[in-house]
Amino acid sequence: MQTQNPFLDEVAKLTNAAMGLAQSAGEEAKAAFRAQADRMAAELDLIRREDFDALKAELAALRAEVAELKAAQAPAKTAAKKAPKAD
Repeated sequence: MQTQNPFLDEVAKLTNAAMGLAQSAGEEAKAAFRAQADRMAAELDLIRREDFDALKAELAALRAEVAELKAAQAPAKTAAKKAPKAD
């Protein structure tokens, strides 16, 4: 809806421009905050969640492999203990 009053048209344009400016400023603030948080995380030598999850999965796989190797080695140890010693 267009008005016949040029003053109201100008006010509407200014309001629209101000809203665009506010939205841009908000996005700029988010980007600056994220950059600052990344910088602080780098200084504190923190790990990202994705890296932590990857290491956690790798550790679980290694633990399963060690348990499997121990289970395979256990029968060999019991057989060696039961074997008679040659003197």
